[in-house]
Amino acid sequence: MLSTHIIYSSSEACTVFDIGGLQKVVGTPTAPGKEQWAETPERRLEENAPSTRVRVQVPGGDGGHSAASAGEESSRLISGCLADAKCVSGQQEEGRGSESSGSRRRSSRPTGSAQTRAAVYTVGSFFHWLWTFSGFTMPPPADIVKVAIEWPGAYPKLMEIDQKKPLSAIIKEVCDGWSLANHEYFALQHADSSNFYITEKNRNEIKNGTILRLTTSPAQNAQQLHERIQSSSMDAKLEALKDLASLSRDVTFAQEFINLDGISLLTQMVESGTERYQKLQKIMKPCFGDMLSFTLTAFVELMDHGIVSWDTFSVAFIKKIASFVNKSAMDVSILQRSLAILESMVLNSHDLYQKVAQEITIGQLIPHLQGSDQEIQTYTIAVINALFLKAPDERRQEMANILAQKQLRSIILTHVIRAQRAINNEMAHQLYVLQVLTFNLLEDRMMTKMDPQDQAQRDIIFELRRIAFDAESEPNNSSGSMEKRKSMYTRDYKKLGFINHVNPAMDFTQTPPGMLALDNMLYFAKHHQDAYIRIVLENSSREDKHECPFGRSSIELTKMLCEILKVGELPSETCNDFHPMFFTHDRSFEEFFCICIQLLNKTWKEMRATSEDFNKVMQVVKEQVMRALTTKPSSLDQFKSKLQNLSYTEILKIRQSERMNQEDFQSRPILELKEKIQPEILELIKQQRLNRLVEGTCFRKLNCRRRQDKFWYCRLSPNHKVLHYGDLEESPQGEVPHDSLQDKLPVADIKAVVTGKDCPHMKEKGALKQNKYCIWTDGLNALLGKDMMSDLTRNDLDTLLSMEIKLRLLDLENIQIPDAPPPIPKEPSNYDFVYDCN
Repeated sequence: MLSTHIIYSSSEACTVFDIGGLQKVVGTPTAPGKEQWAETPERRLEENAPSTRVRVQVPGGDGGHSAASAGEESSRLISGCLADAKCVSGQQEEGRGSESSGSRRRSSRPTGSAQTRAAVYTVGSFFHWLWTFSGFTMPPPADIVKVAIEWPGAYPKLMEIDQKKPLSAIIKEVCDGWSLANHEYFALQHADSSNFYITEKNRNEIKNGTILRLTTSPAQNAQQLHERIQSSSMDAKLEALKDLASLSRDVTFAQEFINLDGISLLTQMVESGTERYQKLQKIMKPCFGDMLSFTLTAFVELMDHGIVSWDTFSVAFIKKIASFVNKSAMDVSILQRSLAILESMVLNSHDLYQKVAQEITIGQLIPHLQGSDQEIQTYTIAVINALFLKAPDERRQEMANILAQKQLRSIILTHVIRAQRAINNEMAHQLYVLQVLTFNLLEDRMMTKMDPQDQAQRDIIFELRRIAFDAESEPNNSSGSMEKRKSMYTRDYKKLGFINHVNPAMDFTQTPPGMLALDNMLYFAKHHQDAYIRIVLENSSREDKHECPFGRSSIELTKMLCEILKVGELPSETCNDFHPMFFTHDRSFEEFFCICIQLLNKTWKEMRATSEDFNKVMQVVKEQVMRALTTKPSSLDQFKSKLQNLSYTEILKIRQSERMNQEDFQSRPILELKEKIQPEILELIKQQRLNRLVEGTCFRKLNCRRRQDKFWYCRLSPNHKVLHYGDLEESPQGEVPHDSLQDKLPVADIKAVVTGKDCPHMKEKGALKQNKYCIWTDGLNALLGKDMMSDLTRNDLDTLLSMEIKLRLLDLENIQIPDAPPPIPKEPSNYDFVYDCN
């Protein structure tokens, strides 16, 4: 090892040189001949870790000898070293050879007095010693990392790796140190639980203090395992499959194993191997279960790397996997992996979706939800979601009807949501996806315009009128003129609150909400008839200027609820925001509407609103609904009680506590001040976004099953001209240097930034609401000279504008503002005090 970390230390009994974490102890005249190597208590491998002067008492010393002062020692050593790059004092002990490697200089015991002790230094090592002796630590070169390397049966090596050297040369150097031939058959891997191989692509992730392991190369390992899993010995096969399941998580190994047609071998084992060992299963059931479990685990891990297409698998393999799911009694690990495979098949191949849908029915999946294993429940709901998501439009409603018949909602509510255990993040995500897919069934009605000539649709409006004003009031077909009946209809439609009193069907030609609004009105009139009649009659008896138009309110409320619940949007891959109350009723959206329409009527009365205040009322109702939803009520009744506490008066109090009076900001001088300082604030936000891009961000990589065990990092160069990015095995603790990110993208090559549904690579836009995504879209738009349009920018602009205006409106007349900030007060003598924020 190179002598780049030397500490010279003197004590009463000895001299200690610390070289790369190993100490050389040299005796003194009072302890002649006492010389040895010793390990430091802690090997200082961390980058920039402070050096430690070690004091070692050597047996045989009198313990009372006083060494020369550090100043005298350093003066003599400096003068000697500057003279001829060596410091030699006294005569070296005869017959003593170098115990360290050729790259490490060893000190020798001088025969002179304590004042003339010395060692041999290289020039570079001496100045490193001088730096350390002065109390400083020299930063290591950027391309050098200090690591420990293990090899079974040997003592670990401490080594400095030059990142500029080829990896094969470093492996050869390590093998030569242990006298291992054929270095091309070896590789380095992390010694932690990941066991990932070091490659030229990821070698820059090695940090100071990393522990590596010398091991068989991926190609050799793959070849050996490929042979071992075909062994006739059950024990050997089981051990090989266990190793394969562990190693398959590494993409380097996975690529080598797949190149050997390993995927085909595993699928053949699943298809035919189970029959081959059916007889053995009865007498060796645990062994058989473990073997199949490891086989499926290895298959899942290999396929997760995206190297092999899912379209290559046979119907026999799909049938076999489906049979594991359909069996009533199956090992938990086998069932879990089988469900994961089915989910990936459905999500990644349209052809496989059709084949899986033929083999798996909802009824066969339901029993897995009634168990107590949350992982199995999660994977089961994931398969249901995948089948739901990939089903053709004409089959989705049919699937929804089957789910209702099988009482899926009540089973999930009983065995998952209200089970006596916490819901983990993955389960919460799957419930959110199911919630979104269920609400998306409303999209077809939401985007369907009413046909004014369709008699069946017109009959729905007639039914609303009949329920509200009673059938007895309707004139007989044989009596009365047509004009009288039209006049009556017009009067009643006006009382119902339609905009078009003559032909209310025209009110439902706008999409959204289309026919969905009429469906909700009819559901409310039939299932909550008393509340419906009360609302209609109350408003028909008021003065015109204070009536709450039921028809118009229902249409706008339906549109608002669709926006809140994002009806028609695909589920986000990162969101976990499900609402338990929507799993408590088969017609949850309609019930949600019924509660909110009654809230709207109540808020209208509390605000004493007129028709001119319609939009203001809708804004208050939206705020009431959103605030109630954030509390995640467990049932619709609880949601209703939350709304009771959020009256208009309470909303006003909340608004006043959260922001300044809006009227103060609408005056002309304030608006002019806003317009004047807004460009300055926007420039400040722009610089903050660009600074964040320069710092860089670590993003999670999501595979087809949403596993988030991989990362990638991206950062902007300081000159704002290049984006550097690359994959990481683990989340970094700090900034990742530019030179460790292999891929580059010139900013000049970026033509535009597209997000959400406009982006061909994304299926959803929910993720863009997260702060780091907003920061990056803003930053990229700023680089391209475009406006920053994210919600985060709007919020930051409002916040900073509000703060700046408040500061500028402060009454500071006759108040002297200091040029420098006030001094920080001294710390208190003790902290035995408490401040109650309440």
